[in-house]
Amino acid sequence: MSSPAGAGASYRAALTLPHARGPFGAAMLARLSYGLLSLPLLLSLRQATGSYGVAGAAAGLFGLLSAVLGPARARMVARRPRTLLPLATCYGALLAAIAAAGATGAARWLALVLAVAAGACPPPVGPLMRTLWGVLAPDDELRQRALSLDTVAESTVFAVGPVLGGLLIGGGSAPLALAVCAALVVVGFAAFSRALRLLPSPARGPVESGPAAAAGSPLRHPGFAALLLVVLGTGGALALEEVAAVAAWGASATGSLMALFSVGGVLGGLLYGRRTWRAGPVRRLGALSAAGAVSFAAPAVLHAVPAAGVALLCAGACVDTLLITSYLLVNVLVPANSHTVAGAWVNTAFNLGVALGTGAAGLLTDRLGASAVFTAAALTAAAAAATAAPAAAARRPASPTPERLATDAPSTK
Repeated sequence: MSSPAGAGASYRAALTLPHARGPFGAAMLARLSYGLLSLPLLLSLRQATGSYGVAGAAAGLFGLLSAVLGPARARMVARRPRTLLPLATCYGALLAAIAAAGATGAARWLALVLAVAAGACPPPVGPLMRTLWGVLAPDDELRQRALSLDTVAESTVFAVGPVLGGLLIGGGSAPLALAVCAALVVVGFAAFSRALRLLPSPARGPVESGPAAAAGSPLRHPGFAALLLVVLGTGGALALEEVAAVAAWGASATGSLMALFSVGGVLGGLLYGRRTWRAGPVRRLGALSAAGAVSFAAPAVLHAVPAAGVALLCAGACVDTLLITSYLLVNVLVPANSHTVAGAWVNTAFNLGVALGTGAAGLLTDRLGASAVFTAAALTAAAAAATAAPAAAARRPASPTPERLATDAPSTK
């Protein structure tokens, strides 16, 4: 049963938690840099290399390295939070260098090297912020509110970011927009890094290392790998559905459809966070992945734009709430000293699913057409739903400890 505080919890209650507003605001600023990034990066690389093909490959490699190395960066920052600001400064400097290369027409090889280097450096924000919510929220229900608010805010930033990026490019240039991204990185992560040092004492203390840390690796815990497969499949289904819509109805219609997807995600996340659930997160994961599979299957059966709009509105709600549930399951499936890294693995799984789904969708569209891609999206979502069963069989760790994020020892100065 929920505690009285959790039973009456609201989004306002989450934001009024001690030390919550500073990190949350700083995290939003840092996330905005990621929401703005994709189009300015691609077009700046295009200006630097003179080729959309080369720029696309460089941007793809940037995204791949960013996703694959995400857990390693999260582990580093969780153990040594003082590395966050140097990492962000390095990343911001590399983005600024790419912007300069695009503005000045530097050598093609230099732009490619800078893009690869930048892909290795994006500092973590989502996994750290969700770990902080786990520290600050005193009970499960308030934590659900906080994580729902966090996911909705992140979705909003990534929906608004491309629009702002387009405005900056239209009013100036792609290198200018990329330079703005670089500035947001430095300013946002400087504020976020400062906020980490203001956390209350339960967040302090070193994360375990050596054999204890190895035993706590999230991938070694029952149910966590299955959870990642659910998230991977969901990301893949989303990418397949988007490419199929472009092939079937064109970019303009798809833009409106994906806007409905974003609206569904925001509304679903807000409603989900406010509700008190009888079923635990492991059971909710299965229900949400099944509902998502039905939503993704609808356009394959009812091949029309209005049906796809309703389906993607529902799919958006399912996907965002499934991600919220996945972040809640991090607290159930893995020990506290692995929460930040586990959250990064969830992000990586979703991003890799999107990347793999996009690649597969391109091949299927060329060979079999849009209808086959819609069917592939439905089958991928159904496979993700079937994979939820092993995650639901997992058990809570025997000796849970308060979630902690390492901080370096305070300066004696």
